[in-house]
Amino acid sequence: MGDGKWSIDAYDAAQRYRAERGQSAFGHSDEMRRLSRHQWHVHQALDPIGLGFRESRDSAEHPESVAIAVLFDVTGSMQLVPRELQARLPNLLGTITEHLPHAQILFGAIGDATCDRAPLQIGQFESDNRMDEDLRRILLEGGGGSNMGESYELAFYFLAKHTRLDCFTKRGVRGIAFVIGDETAYPAVKGHEVASLFGEGLPNDIRLEEILRQAKVSWDINFVIPGGTSHGRDQFVTGFWYKLLDDRVIEIDDVSQICETIALTVVDRVMSQRAR
Repeated sequence: MGDGKWSIDAYDAAQRYRAERGQSAFGHSDEMRRLSRHQWHVHQALDPIGLGFRESRDSAEHPESVAIAVLFDVTGSMQLVPRELQARLPNLLGTITEHLPHAQILFGAIGDATCDRAPLQIGQFESDNRMDEDLRRILLEGGGGSNMGESYELAFYFLAKHTRLDCFTKRGVRGIAFVIGDETAYPAVKGHEVASLFGEGLPNDIRLEEILRQAKVSWDINFVIPGGTSHGRDQFVTGFWYKLLDDRVIEIDDVSQICETIALTVVDRVMSQRAR
């Protein structure tokens, strides 16, 4: 995936079309809310079952692709994040593509595998307006448990086990991943959750520290903690992530800064890698 180019005209036309018909930007979520909660499900295009690999590949149109993954918590107050991303997508893409014209962006969502209907949703790497389509297909479930933990470790499992990046294998440039949340991760990737979500076997659970180590081989992992959310300023949560990721933890005042933070971090990190 990843062909084509972003069009602000196509984005604006789609926004106007929905506004004229009184439709929100998140049509799949709207559709699910017309059903009983036990009937809610991940959009087929974002379902990780039988995922194989999400691939960020070079092409004639994008000969030096750069993979970017943005995976965000959609439980509780964190539902504001995808809405902010979708509304400010032109600003995000404008800043990134000014410096990285061959960026390929994947959006995904994270919930709680112990209780949610949609604990993991995974889009494709895209360079054109299909990334907006993936973003709008995300189910804003708003679930989560009450233990100050969400299944971020499954996002790291996806990055470690189910991505293929030409920027890394051909040029030694790691992809840039952002996981956005305000709680802690569970201590291990559990075999039964991998079987349920990905449809594949996992002989032994994988400790959080180990799956992070594996993901960081080909990814620059950043954890973004926004203020103004349920636990965005909780010292236990921030301490948890600083212990794991040190200077790759990014604290911001509120969700309105997410697009600018992602864009500027991407440009800085990729340019730094290229300069080595």
